[in-house]
Amino acid sequence: MPRGAVVPALTSRTCVPILPWGAKFMEGSGKMKTVVVGGHSRKIGKTSLMVGLIRELKSFHWTAVKITQHCPGVSSPGKKADDSTPTERTVVLSEENNPHGRGDTSRFLAAGAKRSLWLRVQRGHLAQAHPMLVEALCGDEFVMIESNSILDFLSPVAYVVVLDGLKRDFKTSARRFLERADALVPVESGLGNRPWPAVNPRGLPKKPVFAVSHRDYFNPELCRFIQQKLDLADGELCSEGPSNLSGR
Repeated sequence: MPRGAVVPALTSRTCVPILPWGAKFMEGSGKMKTVVVGGHSRKIGKTSLMVGLIRELKSFHWTAVKITQHCPGVSSPGKKADDSTPTERTVVLSEENNPHGRGDTSRFLAAGAKRSLWLRVQRGHLAQAHPMLVEALCGDEFVMIESNSILDFLSPVAYVVVLDGLKRDFKTSARRFLERADALVPVESGLGNRPWPAVNPRGLPKKPVFAVSHRDYFNPELCRFIQQKLDLADGELCSEGPSNLSGR
């Protein structure tokens, strides 16, 4: 899978300074506005949803970030790391420069993202990676992040959660932050059959729901919802609604 080169200045085998646990990601980041796309399981369309949002809202010139947490010795879920690869390190941050590749970060660029970063971090070490990511995003105004756990460090403009009733597992991180979701995105199967008995449904009926299909993971109303959130955060909400969404 083609990837851009690892950014040397942002990659380290040693510890980096750690901010106090719970310190907000946005502190010191100026006018940065973030949208977070999470989900309750792997391979349920989080990346595809992000690609669609970036494409339809490309006027925001997004910096896209994919965060992958893995166990020691594993480069990503289900893949063993080679000792020669940077994924053996506790924290690795790389920037993609190939919009024609097959990887997720290439897909973000192909959709129109200005920058595309991939943060790989051993499970339990996201706090160590936090200052490195803050430094890398310095100067970026609009950032879209694929993650749940990053919510320990930020209060985004919008947190969108992808849910697929055919996937029975439910990540601990997704369960922990579910009540903070601004919108729910069920994939075809919907939410009516309550497929996760252990999940507390309190508050979910009150959240906006934007269903998508496996075909394209796209919902124009979700794009409008995100744009309105961004406009409100910037104090520039237009009473006539968004105007830069392309037709489909």
